[in-house]
Amino acid sequence: MTILVTGSAGHLGEALMRVLRRAGRPARGIDIKASDFTDHVGSVADPAFVRHAVRGVRAVIHAATLHKPHVATHGYCEFVETNIAGTLHLLEAAADASVDAFVFTSTTSAFGSALTPAPGAPAAWITEDVTPIPRNIYGVSKVAAEGLCELFARRHRLPVVVLRTSRFFPEADDDPEVRGRYETENAQANELLYRRADIEDVVSAHLAALEKAKEIGFGRYIVSAPTPLTPDDLACLRTDAARVVLRHFPECETLYAARGWKLFPSIDRVYVSASAMASLGWRPKYDFAHVLRCLRRGEDFRSPLAREIGSKGYHDTVFAEGPYPVG
Repeated sequence: MTILVTGSAGHLGEALMRVLRRAGRPARGIDIKASDFTDHVGSVADPAFVRHAVRGVRAVIHAATLHKPHVATHGYCEFVETNIAGTLHLLEAAADASVDAFVFTSTTSAFGSALTPAPGAPAAWITEDVTPIPRNIYGVSKVAAEGLCELFARRHRLPVVVLRTSRFFPEADDDPEVRGRYETENAQANELLYRRADIEDVVSAHLAALEKAKEIGFGRYIVSAPTPLTPDDLACLRTDAARVVLRHFPECETLYAARGWKLFPSIDRVYVSASAMASLGWRPKYDFAHVLRCLRRGEDFRSPLAREIGSKGYHDTVFAEGPYPVG
C-alpha cells in the first residue's frame, strides 16, 4: 500500500518518510522543496499537482502546512491557500481515489485562547471536548481544515483521523523570556510534563491512525506525551508547579540540580492524550519519567529519530532576535 506523505522536506514529513522507508513500506513524498525524501516537488495548493500525486496511493498523511512561525512572514491568503485550499484539494483527490485512510496533522494551537485561563483560575485541562478559540490565522486555518476533514468523512465516506499534535520541534522557544531563563533541553524536558511530544511518538501516532482510520471513520485526537498530572493538580500548577512535579517525582529535585536545571514556576494548561492512546492503540515511549531515567544514566532524552533529523527551522532567513519571528 503506497502512502502519500505531504511536507516530506519538513520535520515531521522527513521523519515519516524515514520510518516508512526503513520498514520497507512504499511511500511517496511531496513538498514545495526538493529533498532526499521528496519524490515530487510541487504545492498542495495546486489541484492538478495534487491529483497526480494521489494517483495510485492507498493512504494519505497530510503533514504539509504553514506553521505558527510563518504568521509574521506570510499573509492570510497564503495560509488559506496552503492550509485550507491545499487540504481541500487533497481530500477531494483522496475521496475520488477511494483511499483507505487520510490522516491530517493538526495542532494543539487550534485551541487558541482556550489554552490560557484567566488570572487566578486553575490550569486548563485540555481534552478533545474543549472548544477551540483560535487566536491567529494559523489556528483559524487549521480549524477550518479540520472541518473539511470531518465533512469528507461524513458526506463522502472518506476515513479520516485528525491529530492535534503538541510541540515536537527541536528549536528554542519563541518566547525570549523562556530562552533567557532556561537551556533549550531544560525547557523541553519540562514541556514533556504537559505540552510536548517526541517526534518518534508523533510518527507512531500517525501510523497508528492509518491502521485505525477505516474502523473509526472520523476521529480527532490530541497527541502529546502522556501527562503524570491530574485534574486535582490544576489549581496548584498555576501558583507552584514545581511543588506539584516534585510530589509526583521526588527524585527530580536532585537530578535537575545536578544539571543546573529548573522546573517552571507555573503551568497554564495540560494536554491530555488518553483518547489517542485508547482509540488508536498508540503507545508513546518518551514522557517525563523517561527524561528522569535518562538524566539518571547521563543520556540524551531525545529519541534516536529526533537526534537524527535535528533542527530544520521554518525559514531560509536567519533572524537576529530568535529562531523565528512571531506575529
